[in-house]
Amino acid sequence: MSAAPSPNFGERRGGVMPSLIVIHYTAMRTCAEARARLCDPAAEVSAHWLIDRDGGADALVPEAMRAWHAGAGEWAGQGDVNSRSIGIELVNDGAQPFAAAQMAGLEQVLRGALGRWGIPPQGVIAHSDMAPGRKTDPGARFDWLRLARAGLSVWPDVSGIAVSPGGFLGSARRFGYPDVAEPILLAAFRLRFRPAARGPQGEVDAAMAFDLARRFAVDAPAHPA
Repeated sequence: MSAAPSPNFGERRGGVMPSLIVIHYTAMRTCAEARARLCDPAAEVSAHWLIDRDGGADALVPEAMRAWHAGAGEWAGQGDVNSRSIGIELVNDGAQPFAAAQMAGLEQVLRGALGRWGIPPQGVIAHSDMAPGRKTDPGARFDWLRLARAGLSVWPDVSGIAVSPGGFLGSARRFGYPDVAEPILLAAFRLRFRPAARGPQGEVDAAMAFDLARRFAVDAPAHPA
């Protein structure tokens, strides 16, 4: 890991500490281009970490500080996600698979950040999760299941679950998704958990959301991933 400080940060508001980690892609060709933008005062954007395709990680903003990566949105009913989160940028255009070395580098960064701040695996979310309809990163090619198997995020277990499709919206919101229209929320949910799914919301979507809500809702007791 190396340090390449960005000037684009401030104090976390209200004295809050990180409870989320938000994963992004850079949508830029190279790590150097992404680093230049994230460290450009005129751009007014930044992240705590930038991870290249080879797994190399640059620390751009101290984790105790508020980086400018999330923008408008919310998770678990709370806004100002920048104050509540650590932002990780992955060098990727959103259309390409994420290299194994890059995923390994991400896992190393995540283990450290989760441990330092006591963040549970369900606190690792996509930019598209907290800003559905506005953002799509890290996109359909990102391997969320790999992170969940490593204990660094969560994945639904639908075995033995039979629920009505009508329960999808409430379950997804209990898991943490914002209060947005169902088509927008469904698209964000599927982008992370069912990227190949098409058509109207159905029983599989509802079962996945139900399991996530019953195990990881804000008011639920902590569970392992």
